[in-house]
Parts: sequence; C-alpha cells; structure tokens
Amino acid sequence: MKTLEDIGNINGNSTAETRWAKFGPYYAMFPIDFAFKVINEYSKIDDYILDPFAGRFSSVYAGGVLGRNSVGIEISPIGWLYGNTKLNPAPKENVKNRLLDIYNQRNEFAEQAEQMNEFFQLCYCNEVLRFLLSARENLNWRNDQTDATLMAIILVHLHGKIGEGLSNQMRQTKAMGYGYSINWWKNNGFTTPPQYNPLEFLIKKIEWRYAKNIPKIETDCQAILGDSTLELQKIGKTSKENNAKYSLLFTSPPYCSVVDYHVDQWLRLWLLKEGMDKPQTSQEKYKGRFTSKNEYRELLDKVFGACAKIMHEKSTIYVRTDIREFTQNLTIEILKSHFSNHKMKIIESEVLTRNQTEIFGNKSRKKEIDLLLTN
Repeated sequence: MKTLEDIGNINGNSTAETRWAKFGPYYAMFPIDFAFKVINEYSKIDDYILDPFAGRFSSVYAGGVLGRNSVGIEISPIGWLYGNTKLNPAPKENVKNRLLDIYNQRNEFAEQAEQMNEFFQLCYCNEVLRFLLSARENLNWRNDQTDATLMAIILVHLHGKIGEGLSNQMRQTKAMGYGYSINWWKNNGFTTPPQYNPLEFLIKKIEWRYAKNIPKIETDCQAILGDSTLELQKIGKTSKENNAKYSLLFTSPPYCSVVDYHVDQWLRLWLLKEGMDKPQTSQEKYKGRFTSKNEYRELLDKVFGACAKIMHEKSTIYVRTDIREFTQNLTIEILKSHFSNHKMKIIESEVLTRNQTEIFGNKSRKKEIDLLLTN
C-alpha cells in the first residue's frame, strides 16, 4: 500500500498515481495535494471515506491510492466520467482499438456534420466534427469501461487552447457561450478552425496518459453517478445491512448562486447526449445555479442529514465551503444541526490558485474556509 511519501510530488507526473490524479478539467475541484493531505491526516488505512459532492472524485481517488475505501457521488456525468476513469482506466490497447473503431465510422456522419450550426462549423474542422458525431453516437460510456475511458479522454481534450484541444481557441475548464464564441472567433481572426486528424491527436494523448501505467488502487472505491439526496438513502440501507460506518466525510458542496455547471459544461454534455447543441440551463433539480436559497438549504440539509446517519460515532467531518456570508453561515448551521456531538473548528484557507469564488467575483484574499468537525 502506498503512503504519501511513496507518491512523491503529487502535482507532478512522475508516477501513474500522480499522472492520473489531475485527470479531467473541472471547476470547483479540490487541489489534488489538498485532497491527499486531508485524507492522510484525518483517516487511516482501510477506513471508509464518503464524498457526496465528488466533482471529479479527487477525494475518492486520493483515498484509494492511500489505501482507504472510498465512495463518491456526483450528479454531473462529466465529473463522474473523470472519476470513474481514473479509478479504473481500461487497458490502453483496448482504448486505442476502440478509438480506431470510432474513427473508422466517422464518414457515416459526413452529412450530419455539414448540417451542424455555425458554432460547430467554427469550432471544429470537418474531420474532427465527423469523428465527434461518431463518438457521440457509438460510445456506450455508461455501461462499458473501455468506452467510458475513451469518452473521458475525448472530453478532456474536447476544447482548449489551439494545440491542446480538438477545438478552435477556447478555455479548457468551461465552454464559451454560443453567441460569444462566434463573435469572439470572428473578431479575433479565428474564422478557420485548426485542422486535426483526431486519431493521431488522441493516440498521442493516450500514450502520454498511460506512459507510467495505471494507478494502483487495491481498496474498494466507488464512483456513483446520481443525486446524493437519493443515492445516500441506498448507501444507508447497505451500510445498515453490512454494519459499515464511514469515518471521514470529506466534501465541498456547490456554492450558492455561483456557477451553472450545466451551462458551463454544455459542449461536453452535448457530446454525451446529455444536453442540446446550444447552452441551456437544466430544469432538473439540483443541476442549476442555486438562485433559490430555499432550494440550496434543502439540498444541504438532506445531504448532510443522510450522511450523519451512516457516519461512525467517532467520525471526522471536513467540509470546504464558500467564504461568502450566506453560504458559510448556512453550511455551519446545517452541519452543527446534524453533527451536534462534534466540535467545530473553522479554518480560513489561503488558496493560491484561482478557485470558483475568485473566478466569479470575490477578489478578497480569504476565498474559502474549511469546517473541521471532530468528537
């Protein structure tokens, strides 16, 4: 079993564990070294760790690498795909063979590619667009691990700076808006998308990703795609039957009124057939921006209430949240109500990298806080 010292520089690429650790660009993600630090400090080998807002599953991954049993839940299929893939990447040759299958079927989508809207015509060259339509139609990412791994790798490189992604000039962490992108490309001289052979492009990315092999995870680690308010009820029944209790709750809930993940990830969701070919706010519960404070309160209350029922009586609760008054005070209030026998310590964290609070308007040095509850 590997220790924190065995892994070396967590932010580097020298081992399989470190190379896969940062897999998947995603907003509001735990810094990977932070995830490993908390897991190492507040749990021990063979403990059970729970993260009901798992994002790209950094907490679950760190737990698995360090010999903990970990369960994470994420409502976004993008975050789930990233987490599911790095916890259990399919064999490299299987992924490369499947990539070739998808590429060889691209010409079946030539007519559909020609009919795509202006955004897609400016974003991707025709060769890439036909390939993406083939992947969108043929990859069974929910039920096949090879397909899931390949789809996750495509998602990582679906858009980004020219040379780093398959698209015209874009951000990597979030997709630019439909009209904004079109105007920006036209005004800045990017009216012709870069010409890529997607097979050659992605083979290089796959070879780099697997260059140090795959992470060694020997414990029971699960990535669950779903709504935590529902999935935690299922976990509660299983825990009761197996007398399993979680010793560390380690998570970061979405921040109220900060970001709409469905809109910001609309292009990746389109590829997964989980969204439209233009940005659109999801009407599904708990997938929006949380402009309703009552709905946000309801979410935290349900999730932390369900977590409290399956945590060990000597458990540790570690929650990172927003420094803004409403989110901070509400999170503290709800945690205290469900973990009344725990003592709370508030840690003002200095985050050196740009996080979601700063990106969306809060420029103060104190950006996030950590709530540590022990008993």
